[in-house]
Amino acid sequence: MADGLIIDDNRQTADALQQMLALLDLPAKVAYGSSPAMSMLASFVPRFICLDINMPGVDGTEVLAYIRREPRLMKVPVVVITSDDQPETRQHVMRGGAQAMVVKPVTIDMLEGAFKKAGIIK
Repeated sequence: MADGLIIDDNRQTADALQQMLALLDLPAKVAYGSSPAMSMLASFVPRFICLDINMPGVDGTEVLAYIRREPRLMKVPVVVITSDDQPETRQHVMRGGAQAMVVKPVTIDMLEGAFKKAGIIK
């Protein structure tokens, strides 16, 4: 089974997400920012993507738009992980093709619920 991909420019957050997902039996690779993520996605189709929105340079909404335009990736479930709790942000990412959104700080229960909603786990 393919690994997932965590895209977050904050190393501590990305590493913590990776550890929580491992506890849910969801192994994931980590890309510390959008540029490394785009490089990885050129040759890797993950089982799922955890995507931060607020990143320098290319932000998460642009990465999400790329994922939804790219035929190899368009069916990969995306769970947005963000500190932005505005209703407009939630509407924007859900309209953009995310399956679920979790607001930081993230707990394992929040992740599990989002992954169930996204159909990644039962």
